[in-house]
Amino acid sequence: MRRPPGSLDAWAAYQRGLWHLGKATAEDDESAEKFFRQAIDLDPTFSGSYSALALYQLQAAALYQKIGLRDAQRSAEALARRAVALDGADAEARSCLGWALQARGEADDALAEIERALSMSPNLAIAHGHRGATLIFAGRHKEGVMSLNVCIRLDPRDPYLAVRLLHIACGLYFCGEYEASIEAAKRLIRSYPNFPMIYRWSAAALGQLGRTAEAKEELEKAVSRAPGALDMYVRNRAPWFRPQDHAHLVDGLSKAGWRG
Repeated sequence: MRRPPGSLDAWAAYQRGLWHLGKATAEDDESAEKFFRQAIDLDPTFSGSYSALALYQLQAAALYQKIGLRDAQRSAEALARRAVALDGADAEARSCLGWALQARGEADDALAEIERALSMSPNLAIAHGHRGATLIFAGRHKEGVMSLNVCIRLDPRDPYLAVRLLHIACGLYFCGEYEASIEAAKRLIRSYPNFPMIYRWSAAALGQLGRTAEAKEELEKAVSRAPGALDMYVRNRAPWFRPQDHAHLVDGLSKAGWRG
């Protein structure tokens, strides 16, 4: 139902941006941003480019700490609202707006937008993915994992697959399913060996299971590969984390040897 772009060059740039985003590296994310901005320049009326740029900005802040979180939150919400204003039939834009609100910790408003997107397009994989993560961070962990699995089933080549797998590992950890969380982390690492954000979850899960030597090894990877993430998610609490979930993560990392 989404309005098609008026420029095939804009569509090509948008698709190239998604390809880079799907590589799940900081360098490819930067390349993705250039293509999304190019797509907007080529066709300022195509909503998809604004949604994709918004999601890039949130990833750059949350995954790679390349952008300040507050700046990313403001800009991403504005871009998502621009996408919705340009094309009211674009369920992906509506879902993106929900994800931007989730990044502020506004879970109820986020879910309302994402559910609206799914009412427009029930099999929209990206909306199921955003719904799943939002449910996890709202404390509805098992529902969230189920939605993420639906997302992956609907689109096994989802450009955000690495993030989906990360959120599954996170949701399983919060459920207390530590062995399953470790297996989800291994699945992510096999597909995206350079993805930096997963190691704190495997370290925490191993810590909870008393597998101290393995936990320490994973913790060392978390510290060396994503030091900025430890500030955002461990020393501090990201706005979309509930206090009890943050405490649960810190507890597992402490058992892995984290001394903050």
